[in-house]
Amino acid sequence: MTTFSDYNFKDQKALIRVDFNVPLDDQFNITDDTRMRATLPTIHKVLNDGGSVILMSHLGRPKEGPANKFSLQHLVPHLQELLGKAPVYFAHDCIGTEATEKAAALKPGEVLLLENLRFYKEEEKGDTAFAEKLSKLGDVYVNDAFGTAHRAHASTAVIAAFFKPGKKMFGLVMDGEVKSAEKVLHQAEKPFCAIIGGAKVSDKILIIENLLNKASDIIIGGGMAYTFIKARGGHIGNSLCETDRLDTALEVLKQATAKNVSIHLPEDSVIADKFDARANTKISPSDQIPEGWMGLDIGPRAIGIFSEIIQKSRTILWNGPMGVFEMEKFQLGTKAIAEATARATAAGAFSLVGGGDSVAAINKFNLANQVSYVSTGGGAMLEYFEGKVLPGIAALKENV
Repeated sequence: MTTFSDYNFKDQKALIRVDFNVPLDDQFNITDDTRMRATLPTIHKVLNDGGSVILMSHLGRPKEGPANKFSLQHLVPHLQELLGKAPVYFAHDCIGTEATEKAAALKPGEVLLLENLRFYKEEEKGDTAFAEKLSKLGDVYVNDAFGTAHRAHASTAVIAAFFKPGKKMFGLVMDGEVKSAEKVLHQAEKPFCAIIGGAKVSDKILIIENLLNKASDIIIGGGMAYTFIKARGGHIGNSLCETDRLDTALEVLKQATAKNVSIHLPEDSVIADKFDARANTKISPSDQIPEGWMGLDIGPRAIGIFSEIIQKSRTILWNGPMGVFEMEKFQLGTKAIAEATARATAAGAFSLVGGGDSVAAINKFNLANQVSYVSTGGGAMLEYFEGKVLPGIAALKENV
């Protein structure tokens, strides 16, 4: 496959699929520009080579065609600010006369942002004719939107067929995401510790099952841990529990034993008498939580045990928090996991943090630059670790 870094974009129009699905407030100000900043090196490489850039993205989930609150026009001033001298133009459509004319008129060093792809139902349907219209805007196709790689949409998967080998490639964000994920999944140095948290077993069961074939240790925290603890006969009070997943949890524990994988559940928990930042709290063994109380974070013994396992690991995957870290009383467990991961990384381990809540946590504790890689992929990363083929990646790996 042609690599983005080796390609010379001089006098070429690069049609780049980016993930500019950023949060906006009521005044259309961007409240988190992480995704926009992530793709700047890709854009700058094309411009510095003497090429021009046509950006396409979705924003939100518009139901009935064009709507002002989902317009990418709101992003233009900030994009201009991020890019500095490079002129940024906007097309009020992603296909049609205006988009075609503005793309054709684009000079080297200039940027054109197209209107929201999802104003057309054809985008999410993966419509071939729509993908072909988009493809005619550029000379080279670059996919830099890992966050949408699990969708077989027109701009992420179908469009690649309209570019010849050597004229379609991953951007730097996509390349970094894929390489980091593959390093963990296929080239992990042992011991390999997977830290899986979050509320529900049902959300993470596929990733756990896939990791049973790869990890040395699997740490399970967050609300989902109590389903496992109850399945083993523990008393969990009013803690979160998926009663319809108790058999699934037991089966996972059984498979882990058969595959010589150590699954670690929190020995103790910070428990509360209600789900509230001002709740009364105390420490309890995780399998002896009294009625009327619920586990909302891992306890000090669990923190010590988990931290020791992490620090002995050579590869670390972290997906999901250990508790309700948004509330100060219940953030110690997640913070301790973040700090242990950072210490292990400093000692030479490779660490990948992914999934919305884990990324929010690592940023909250200002440790993002102390781990090896922070994935912005969300659902795409989760599906990748579940062992699924992502259409946006497959489209560029096939017939290149």
